Amino acid sequence: MLTDERRAVILDRLRTHGRVLAADLSSEFEVSSDTIRRDLREMDALGLLRRVHGGALPRHGDASSFATRARRAPEAKASIARRAAGFVQDGQVVLLDGGTTTLELARALRDDLRASVITTSPPIALALADHPGLDVTVIGGTLRPESLVTVGAATVEALRVIRADVVFLGVCGLHPEIGVTTDDLEERHAKAAMIDGAGEVVALADHDKLGTAMPVVVAPMQAVTHLVTDANVEEGPLAPYRALGIEVLQA
Repeated sequence: MLTDERRAVILDRLRTHGRVLAADLSSEFEVSSDTIRRDLREMDALGLLRRVHGGALPRHGDASSFATRARRAPEAKASIARRAAGFVQDGQVVLLDGGTTTLELARALRDDLRASVITTSPPIALALADHPGLDVTVIGGTLRPESLVTVGAATVEALRVIRADVVFLGVCGLHPEIGVTTDDLEERHAKAAMIDGAGEVVALADHDKLGTAMPVVVAPMQAVTHLVTDANVEEGPLAPYRALGIEVLQA
């Protein structure tokens, strides 16, 4: 097998399985471990995958700016938001993480809803400013320009004393084995504090986020109680999440 053919198979394995192990690849292709390590190293340098100890993960997850992400997959995000909005009940304390899909969720909340909404996202707070039945609280801290959320010690401390009925997570990557991931350590601490204080944890992720991982782990997948994704996902990729006891809903 030529080098390019071998590397194409490696990428196909990543798409179907969500990770590859160097030892397995070496055995399958009947090449040395040094050859596989070189493949993975060079593919990482080209941005085709993310090399980790013992193998590789897909180089997915969306770490681009808020404005750029807001223009991607608007129909999928809107449908996920409408489905997720059905979780919110009158009288609840609702925690909204930052993100373009959670912003759509804020816009999808029904007009007669009576609830308390807490968020680290100024855009979400502004979107809910005119809602007649919501008590909206913005958690302060240092604004992260790329994602337009507040982070830092003050943010985490404020989140630690909140006991929300439900938290809606905006995620960069969601992998059944690796868990909920993001690209920023400070944002990770805020997300983890949200999860720790919530009765239900709802991850909002379109099909491009499933089976992907970013560098910083927020929480294991078992911390998520519900996953809401779009209709463009076949049952195969969803099965590992269901096997963990997560309720999966498609919009």
